Amino acid sequence: MAMQLVAFLRAINVGGHTVKMENLRILFESFGLKRIQTFIASGNVLFSTSDPDLPALTARIETGLESALGYRVSAFLRTPAELTSIAHHQAFDQSAMQVAEAYNIGFLEDEPAETAREKLLALQTDIDRLHLHGRELYWLCRVRQSQSSLSNAAFEKALGMHSTLRGISTIQKIDTLLSSQPG
Repeated sequence: MAMQLVAFLRAINVGGHTVKMENLRILFESFGLKRIQTFIASGNVLFSTSDPDLPALTARIETGLESALGYRVSAFLRTPAELTSIAHHQAFDQSAMQVAEAYNIGFLEDEPAETAREKLLALQTDIDRLHLHGRELYWLCRVRQSQSSLSNAAFEKALGMHSTLRGISTIQKIDTLLSSQPG
C-alpha cells in the first residue's frame, strides 16, 4: 500500500549548486517513487512510496542524490500526520509569537540526546527562543533571521547532527496541500 511522504532536503541549492525542481522530480522518480511534486525551489518534495522502511528509503534518496549531484544532500522524511502535528505544535506562547519576526522549524535526523538538548537550549538569547519537540527544533526570532547570531550551522554544531530549516508558513502550506490530496 502506498503512503505519502515529504522530503525536506538540506543543502540542495547551496555553494553555487542549483538543481531545477523538474530535475529533482526526475531524480526522485528514478528512485522508484511516485506522485512526485516539488514545493517551492528550496528542496521540499512530496511523493508516494510503498516502501515502509523509512530509514532505508532515506538512505536510498541521500545516496541517489549524492551520486547524481556529486555532493551530499541530507533528506528528512515526514508523514502527513507528522507534518500536521509539527505545523500545529504550540512551541511558544501567543505573546512571544506576536513580537516575532521569524519562526522556523528545524528538521532533525533523530531526537537529540539530553546533552545535545542542553547544548542547543544554552544558545537561547533575549531575541532567539528555542524549543525541541521530538525530531524538530522550533526557533522563534524577535528580529530578522539575518540579524540573529544563531544559524542552522550553530544548531548542527550544538546538536551534533544535520538539520534543515523551513519557515512556518512553508510548513503550513505543505500541510494544507497534503490534507487536500487523496491518500
